[in-house]
Amino acid sequence: MNSLIDRRLNGRNKSAVNRERFLRRYKTQVRKAVRDLIRDRSIEEMDQGGEINLPTRDISEPRFRHGSGGDREMVHPGNREFVTGDTIDRPQGGAGQGGGNEPGEGDSVDQFTFTLSRAEFLNFFFEDLELPHLVRTQLGDVNQKKWQRAGYTTTGSPSSLSVNRTLKASLSRRIALSVGARQELTAAEDELEALLADKASDELVQAAREQVESLRGRLARVPFLDEIDLRYRNRVSVPVPVARAVMFCLMDVSGSMDETKKDMAKRFFTLLYLFLTRKYEHVDLVFIRHTDNAEEVDEDTFFHDPKSGGTVVLSALELMHDIIAKRYSPSTWNIYAAQASDGDSFGADAGRSVRFLSEHLLPATRYFAYIELHDIHDVRKSSLWAEYEREPAEHFVMRRISDRSEIFSVFHELFRKEAA
Repeated sequence: MNSLIDRRLNGRNKSAVNRERFLRRYKTQVRKAVRDLIRDRSIEEMDQGGEINLPTRDISEPRFRHGSGGDREMVHPGNREFVTGDTIDRPQGGAGQGGGNEPGEGDSVDQFTFTLSRAEFLNFFFEDLELPHLVRTQLGDVNQKKWQRAGYTTTGSPSSLSVNRTLKASLSRRIALSVGARQELTAAEDELEALLADKASDELVQAAREQVESLRGRLARVPFLDEIDLRYRNRVSVPVPVARAVMFCLMDVSGSMDETKKDMAKRFFTLLYLFLTRKYEHVDLVFIRHTDNAEEVDEDTFFHDPKSGGTVVLSALELMHDIIAKRYSPSTWNIYAAQASDGDSFGADAGRSVRFLSEHLLPATRYFAYIELHDIHDVRKSSLWAEYEREPAEHFVMRRISDRSEIFSVFHELFRKEAA
């Protein structure tokens, strides 16, 4: 009888089986709670697990209970108010009023708290997302290795011993070593039968029998398994091309971009980076911020260093093109870009920017997303948005965001899985 033993490492007072069952049964409620968790999180906590609160009414199980009314026989303990023979009145109130606590009285539990690990959190967040038109044909330099089968060898560890190959080698060796002796044995047995049939002398019969026994002993001395028969599974380390991507983060840090807009941009960049790391083995990040001139900075400076000035979008696009030409060839890198701005630009900058984007950047990128951040009461389209709308490329998308609660829905809309 076969038996299965669960040897997965469970945390203290936790059960992996029950945990998986719970997540599977209440998947819809957990996904909604994850969305609410994303809406209120800071950037530093975006890729971490955490506690989610599920309404108890959403995870309640059906159960049987006694309602009001009906005839029942019960035994009550005696007290000072009642004596033998007294009749106990029925409970006051009709059906449906129950015997629960009045509002504001007693203790109640309205929410169930459940802790998600980092992997579970990311799985729920990205489970229905996919990179549009994902074609990871660009492979980078060889920087990873994997073990690959490479036949069999005569040396190795006992754990890699191949029983089937060893027995085949043993059989081949025994056949090769005994083929001559078997032929001689067959001839000797035929000769002995002929001597016995002809009633030859005892000396000839005895000599023939000794010959047969000698050949049988020779065959018996061929070992069933020898050291040279051992065969071990052989594995070698081979280099593997790694699909790699680079993500360009372009953000306007001019005076019109207040902290609220910058925070929304940072959240979108963070989600996109986490998403790409699940699709590619290696992802580089390039941070470009711009006012009237652009510069490449590190992550800390990009997110926290204060800077102000005018807005020239073309400078950021030109710097991105220069970096691609120097460090990220489109033939070996999958290039993605996300641009965040409030859309304000000076003069003819918007028109020059869209022409430069169409001619130089879009042919080299896999996906380019433009996120325009605006005030909730501002419905006017910016000059940059109006120019970008003329770009017909399929892998160029545009969305407007006015509140950080919209980031989740916009991100899902941009990267939703396409129907098969």
